[in-house]
Amino acid sequence: MLIVMGGLPGTGKTTLARLLAARIGAVHLRVDTIEQAIVRSGLAQHPVGPVGYVVGYALAEEHLRQGLTVIAESVNPLSVTRDAWRAAAVGAGVPVLDVEVVCSDPAEHRLRVTSRSVDIPDLPLPNWQQVVDREYEPWDRERVVVDTAGQEPRESLAALLARLRSH
Repeated sequence: MLIVMGGLPGTGKTTLARLLAARIGAVHLRVDTIEQAIVRSGLAQHPVGPVGYVVGYALAEEHLRQGLTVIAESVNPLSVTRDAWRAAAVGAGVPVLDVEVVCSDPAEHRLRVTSRSVDIPDLPLPNWQQVVDREYEPWDRERVVVDTAGQEPRESLAALLARLRSH
């Protein structure tokens, strides 16, 4: 199965994806990691454009064809990126589940964005204004929504696992 996890920076996507991957034994593909590796190679500078996503789609499909469950984690802001993840799952012949991670409390979301630390060396983190101004198309398909506001990460994981069991 492919689990596509998207949402604005600072909503808790990475934390939730890591917890879920550990719980279910899935491969966690993080587009930020891919993009920063491309930058470190000297072939590109931030922003790298679609290349990180394109590499992610290919890796996801390869892992899915090996019978692995993949959690593809990125902002995933556009319908075209969401469609491309879905195409990777279709190409591998596996089901896909879209998950949007949100933080419905703007004050908490802002605090997360402004107080988090970099966990990938030299990855530039967006400031609050960049998060607010970021292009992020509304979702036009069924998805699981996990609201991390006011929750500990393990509570958000429990909510997501409950939703996964019902799909």
